[in-house]
Amino acid sequence: MKFMDVHTGMTGITADQLKQAHEADLAIQGEERVTFEQAWADPDSGLVYCLSDAPDAEAVQRIHQRAGHPADEIHPVPLTI
Repeated sequence: MKFMDVHTGMTGITADQLKQAHEADLAIQGEERVTFEQAWADPDSGLVYCLSDAPDAEAVQRIHQRAGHPADEIHPVPLTI
């Protein structure tokens, strides 16, 4: 199932910082059968969004926590077009 998660409080995040955070997730994602597909950030608002495919939201959160940036919200995305 697809999930979109949201991180807040990341005001001023740079492209390099976003890449490093995403790579930290990718390095361990297989341990929870999660595949992080893409990440987006708005440095002005401090919002970061991540799209993943995972067995459940808890697996997504476990990877983010272990990588050092727990998600503030995780939403299932059951429909796409």
